[in-house]
Amino acid sequence: MSRFHLVLLIHAHQPVGNFDNVYEQTFQRSYLPFVQHLTRHPQVRLGLHYSGPLFEWFERRHPEFFDSLSELVARGQVEMVGGGFYEPILISIPPEDQAEQLARMSGYLKEKFGSAPTGAWLAERVWEPQLPYALSSSDVRYTLVDDAHFVAAGFELAQLHGDYVAEDRGRTVRVFPGLKALRYLLPFSSIEEVLGLFRGYSEAHPGGMAAMGDDCEKFGAWPGTYDHCYGNIGWVDRFFAALEAASDWLVSTPPGEWVASHPPLGRADLPTASYTEMMQWSLPTAALKKFRAISDEFALRPDVLRFLPGGHWRGFFTKYPESSLLHQKMVRVSGQTRGLASRRLGKRQRATLARARIHLLRAQCNDAYWHGVFGGIYAPHLRTELWRELVRAEALADDVATPGSLALQVERRDFDADGAEELYVTSPRLAALLQPSGGGTLGVLDDRRAGATLINSMQRRVEAYHSRFYEVAPVARGRVGSIHDHVLFKESGLERFLRYDRWPRSSFRVLLFSAEKTFEDYCELRLDEHAALAGGAYALREGHSHCFIMDLQASLSGNQADANGLRQLRCTKHFSFTHEGEGFRVNCATQLILSGASAFRGQVGIELVLNFLAPDEPDRFFEISSSRHRLRWTADVPSSDVPSGALRLVDEWQNVAATIEAPSAAHFWIAPIETVSESEEGFERVYQGSQILMVWPVELAATEDWRGEVALRIEPAR
Repeated sequence: MSRFHLVLLIHAHQPVGNFDNVYEQTFQRSYLPFVQHLTRHPQVRLGLHYSGPLFEWFERRHPEFFDSLSELVARGQVEMVGGGFYEPILISIPPEDQAEQLARMSGYLKEKFGSAPTGAWLAERVWEPQLPYALSSSDVRYTLVDDAHFVAAGFELAQLHGDYVAEDRGRTVRVFPGLKALRYLLPFSSIEEVLGLFRGYSEAHPGGMAAMGDDCEKFGAWPGTYDHCYGNIGWVDRFFAALEAASDWLVSTPPGEWVASHPPLGRADLPTASYTEMMQWSLPTAALKKFRAISDEFALRPDVLRFLPGGHWRGFFTKYPESSLLHQKMVRVSGQTRGLASRRLGKRQRATLARARIHLLRAQCNDAYWHGVFGGIYAPHLRTELWRELVRAEALADDVATPGSLALQVERRDFDADGAEELYVTSPRLAALLQPSGGGTLGVLDDRRAGATLINSMQRRVEAYHSRFYEVAPVARGRVGSIHDHVLFKESGLERFLRYDRWPRSSFRVLLFSAEKTFEDYCELRLDEHAALAGGAYALREGHSHCFIMDLQASLSGNQADANGLRQLRCTKHFSFTHEGEGFRVNCATQLILSGASAFRGQVGIELVLNFLAPDEPDRFFEISSSRHRLRWTADVPSSDVPSGALRLVDEWQNVAATIEAPSAAHFWIAPIETVSESEEGFERVYQGSQILMVWPVELAATEDWRGEVALRIEPAR
């Protein structure tokens, strides 16, 4: 009887911008011991994929690791698998960048290990029907997706013991169906149970194969798995030994070798899909709750559940506008750098452009564009690192396009692809995005000198998993199981931080609210501010190189009206951008005019949002006179305590200082923006920046106006 084949493709990745200690810990607990155990079991053969950020880290920190990998490759035990070098979601980046990412990895593997890869790992197994053309055009012969992709296309699980051909516009690629059953069994079930499954597959499909593509991190780096895999239990060693002992009927085969020696089972036209958990995470929260309720209702009906795939990866751009904004900035910079490449450039300009391209490609790393157990949109250090790469790439590209220019440039376009026009203001020192339709606010502010983005916060919104705070008891650390089954809490009482913003976290938003509202109401998001002024669509009236005027007229009614009924309020904002000293200044002068028969008494606030990332580090702080406060500072600061009406935020690590000037404000209300999100380590509270509201009491009679001014000055911290 012909032997059954086990095709394993083990994938290892760390995001661009992840902490060095996370890289090191994962190396010691997963990457290194996994390869050491492979070395001791030469009959276990498989495919290994490491992402470009990991390879670059190995070069810096553990160059000796390449010797171990080269030994495994040389003896034919391991096949190195390609992919996009910086682990992008291929379908989300321009075609030219797809080719460059794939070629960069192919060239790297050829240089390091002697031959170019024939296969490619798809980041997060995100598939769309046009991928066969892109992959085949880059000499990729095979890839791997999940069995969910095939089931969604109408295949039965019994048909998934071989690979298939996928085609687009005459180009083909071989596609392996990775079995979810194996993903959930390895390494959590007993060796006997796993071998029993393989035996059943072998008897039903003699000469066939079972494929699994999954994360190396689950072998040692996931919570509780190190001791299970390599300690007292020694699961990995026992599993590899069991595979060698079963070699008379079971053989482990690298994916490229399988493709070279076996014909495909046929053609598969696969729909847009990813693994099942990802397709759930991408759904809007309300839809995800309904989806899970229906899934629970039909939990015993797999014949029904197979037709409920969920959403798709691009849905994250709708679910998280912060992701869409980051993505659109990436697309813009990509087009900018590719356009410059077609020009006649000098040697220095081409070298500068090549540096810009590297920053761009690094900014395409997938993790901070989405959110699930593994996604990083809520991880400020990952999100910020991609912004930082784009700030650097864009500044370099502008230097190539207009060398030596200090002028402010203004571009009117739908920057964030939301159907409304924005103003994009750039200079060698800054980049700023004004969003008239989003409350007339500033959505992006980059300090190009420091390579820093300064707003970059997250709107606190309802997530489906928030309901689990009240439905389940915490799972004790140390329990071994799939990361999708754990409910871990990194601190108690997290439910008290479940607050939800009405508006995106942008700057220079005008909040008009009643005189009775307090600082505590602001912290708890209970101001009940006038919605149109805060988030309405402002009309752009004037604009030139550095000054822009926008306004909005709205009814003042409801809880802000009196017996005289409807009144009209006009809000006008004057924005200006100027270079100042070694930095720059953003100024916003706001005017309110009331028309109607009676007066209005209340409070008006102008809000800024700034994110310097590390709230507990001593080199990041608020500063008033000689007093310093860590970034999680919560305070109602009267103007009498703020000399000259100026409040300073300092980031010595990035060498950026932000001075907020509001000379006539009565109070500065300061509160941290903290989300409660899900990660591999469990539920955690994450600092997403600080919101600072400059508050004025206001009494308006008919035809009278109120004026307030806030300036934000950005300069080096030292």
